[in-house]
Amino acid sequence: MARDGAVYACQSCGAVTTKWSGQCSACQSWNSLVEETGVRAPGALSVTKASRARGLQFTGLESDTPAPPRIITGVDEFDRVCGGGVVPGSAILIGGDPGVGKSTLLLEVVAKASLKGVSCAYISGEEAVAQIRGRAERMGFAQAPVKLAAESSLRDILDGLKRDNFDLVVIDSIQTMWSDAHEAGPGTVTQVRACAQELVRLAKKKGVAILLVGHVTKDGQIAGPRVVEHLVDAVLSFEGERGYPFRILRGAKNRFGATDEIGVFEMGDSGLREVKNPSALFLNEGGERAAGAAVFAGIEGSRPVLVEFQALVAPSAYGTPRRAVVGWDSGRLAMVLAVLESRCGLGFGNKDVYLNVAGGLRITEPAADLAAAAALASSALDIALPQDCVVFGEVSLSGEVRPVSRMETRLKEAAKLGFGRALGPLSGLPEGGGALPVAGVARLADAVRRIGDEIWGQLT
Repeated sequence: MARDGAVYACQSCGAVTTKWSGQCSACQSWNSLVEETGVRAPGALSVTKASRARGLQFTGLESDTPAPPRIITGVDEFDRVCGGGVVPGSAILIGGDPGVGKSTLLLEVVAKASLKGVSCAYISGEEAVAQIRGRAERMGFAQAPVKLAAESSLRDILDGLKRDNFDLVVIDSIQTMWSDAHEAGPGTVTQVRACAQELVRLAKKKGVAILLVGHVTKDGQIAGPRVVEHLVDAVLSFEGERGYPFRILRGAKNRFGATDEIGVFEMGDSGLREVKNPSALFLNEGGERAAGAAVFAGIEGSRPVLVEFQALVAPSAYGTPRRAVVGWDSGRLAMVLAVLESRCGLGFGNKDVYLNVAGGLRITEPAADLAAAAALASSALDIALPQDCVVFGEVSLSGEVRPVSRMETRLKEAAKLGFGRALGPLSGLPEGGGALPVAGVARLADAVRRIGDEIWGQLT
C-alpha cells in the first residue's frame, strides 16, 4: 500500500497510479513504477471559485495575426531547422546520444547570437563554468558576451531569469534540474515534468526563448515522459554515427516551421562546421562508380540531398544467408529483395546481401526504393551504373515504379552537381523534360533490364 500522499509514477511513460505493480498498465514496461510524493493522483482536479466565475472564453479564426518574429542566431543550419530562426517565447527540446555534440552546438548558437546583439545565457547542471569557458576558448568564442552559470536548482534558475532580461537561454540539461517542491530525485518523471512545465511557463510569460537539452535512452528516444515533448514547441534530434565526423540536426516537431527539416554539420577540432552543400559531402568523387553503387536523389525536409547507396551481393558461406543494412530500414530491404526475386527473376536465396548508405546518413523516404533496387541489381549482375546517373522512385509490391513528390527539385539538384541523366518513374515526370533527361520506367523489371542491357544512351 502507498503511504498517504504517495503515488507510483512510471519512469517510461509518466503514467500515475495509486498502487504498485510489476508492469505499467499504460506502456507495458516492467519494473518502471517508482513511488513518488507530491504528485496529484488522476482525477483530482480542483475547481476554484475564480475559475467558475471566469468561465471559458471563445474567439474566432478571423484575425490579422502577424508572423512571429525570429531570433537569427547566426548558425544558418540551426536556424533552417527551427524554421528560419528561433521564435521568442518558444521552448525547444534538443536530444541526442552522449558525446554527439549537443553542448558544443548550443554553445556555438548562443555565442554567435550574442555577438549579433542577442542577450544570451547558458546554464549547465552538468559542467562547471571553467569547463564551459575552456570549450568556448577552443571554439574561438572566448570573447562572446554570454552569461554563464552552473546550477541545477530550479528555484534559483527561475529567480535569476526573472531578475535579468534574456532573449535566449540554454538549459543543459533538463534531466539534471530539480525542484524543491517535489521529493523525487533529479531525472525522475516527476522532476522532469515539473521543471519543464515551470521553464515553459516562464518562456511564455517573459517572451524568452529556452533551449532544453534532453538525454536519450538506449533505443534513441528522449528520456523522461513524452509529456515533455508535448509541452515544448519544437523537438530537434542531433544525430551522428560513430566513426563519421558528420552530424545531422533533424526536426521531429516544430510549431513554427516544417518538420523533417535537417541541418548538416561536420565535427572538427575547433567545434562544429556548417555544411552548406551536403550532397557533395555524401557522394563519392573518386573515379568511376563501381558495381553495386547508385546515387539517390532524395528530399530531406525542404532540402534536396544526393547520397550514394552501396550494395554487395556475395555467395553465402552458411546455410542461412545474411542480410545487413546500415542507414536504411531492414524491413524495406526485405520487401525490395522479395520484389526483385518474384518480379524480376533475380535470386538472392543463397546470397549474402549488404546495403549501406554512404556518409552515415539515415534515409527514411520511400523514394529510395528504386535506388536500393538498382544498387542490388547492379551488384548481382556485376554491372556498374553510369557515373552521371541518379535514381529515385518508389517500388510497390506488384513491381510497379510509382511517382514521387518534388521530382523537378531532385533533378535540379542533380544537374547542379554535374549529373547528366536520371532513372525514375515513367509517370509524374515534369513538363518539358525537367533539368535532366529521365529514363522513365513503369516497372522494376524494366529498370533491371536497362541495367543488364546497358542501354543508358536510349532515354525515353
